[in-house]
Amino acid sequence: MADAELDGLVLFRQESMFYLTGYDTSGYTMFQAMYLGLEAGPTLLTRTADRIQSRNTSIIEDIQIWIDHEDASPAMELRRILEAHGCANQRIGIEYHAYGLTGQRALMVNEALEGLCRLVDASDLVRLVRLIKSDLELEYVRKSGAICDAILQTSISHTRPGSTVKSVYGAMMNTLLCEGGDPTASRWPMGAGEAAVFCRYHTGDEVIAQQDQVVFEPAAAYRHYHTCMMYNILTGKVDPRHQAMNEACANALDACQQRLTVGNTVGDLYAAHDETMHAHGFSHAALSACGYSVGISYPPSWMDWPMVWKDNPQVLEAGMVFFLHMILLDDQTGLSMCIGETAIVTLGACEPVNRIPREIIHT
Repeated sequence: MADAELDGLVLFRQESMFYLTGYDTSGYTMFQAMYLGLEAGPTLLTRTADRIQSRNTSIIEDIQIWIDHEDASPAMELRRILEAHGCANQRIGIEYHAYGLTGQRALMVNEALEGLCRLVDASDLVRLVRLIKSDLELEYVRKSGAICDAILQTSISHTRPGSTVKSVYGAMMNTLLCEGGDPTASRWPMGAGEAAVFCRYHTGDEVIAQQDQVVFEPAAAYRHYHTCMMYNILTGKVDPRHQAMNEACANALDACQQRLTVGNTVGDLYAAHDETMHAHGFSHAALSACGYSVGISYPPSWMDWPMVWKDNPQVLEAGMVFFLHMILLDDQTGLSMCIGETAIVTLGACEPVNRIPREIIHT
């Protein structure tokens, strides 16, 4: 904050609040903010439903409540908090990039604070600190990775022709919770048949066919720290084109992980992906991004920044954690193949915390 010449910071991302104070809630879907000054705070502004939970899960001592009613103005309550902290005419950072701070609420905040202080977009300030995990955080990541491996084995044992995708999903979710994990911040993309080329969760269900290419992108969360994975499970006769796609994905992931080391950039990771897919003749089926940082996440998404795309300048440092996914969705053939793992950046070779087979998974 001092380096950014900020006198104070107003946080709206639940990930930031959990990281800094331990405060754990889903109440960020309503108006909620936390003020942190250079020498004051934190002060939390929340609703009555979170009064007890905020006190019991966090180190926050100053918890203030805004009351629900038709003419409630929580942004004006926030102004009063900033006034009490002497923020008049100061430079105050706002965490605008937050799922709980909708466009409507952001306009409300800007209007309420007009004339009080100078507002600065500080959406990335805490995020950039969170990029490098502590030793304890990395233990949570490793625990999450171990749960991922258990989920993978459950999916392999339950993916059979005649079963529904949702029945496999349910068995995997049961493993996640029985292993001590948390529900993840996003719904898992999974699909069979025509939906095997989808990259997003969709409603409905499919019955796994005798000849199928079921796609999976599940994750595990432990204390909200996420690890992710991606893969296909094939049924029936293996198409030689699937073999070629699998080889391309496996080689691309290995190439990316070789570059997942201190001093390289996130753009270098994408370059490894791009070069490998081009060499295997699958540039037409590859995506324009091949991964992203992971860590603390709350719904609706476990994706964190930076994204792994072309020329991203973010420099890799020890303690960062990335999910790298090699995805081929071939419109020309209707075939899909994916391999993705999560790994920790270390001073040497990266440390994968879960493991997807490099050979085709076939049941």
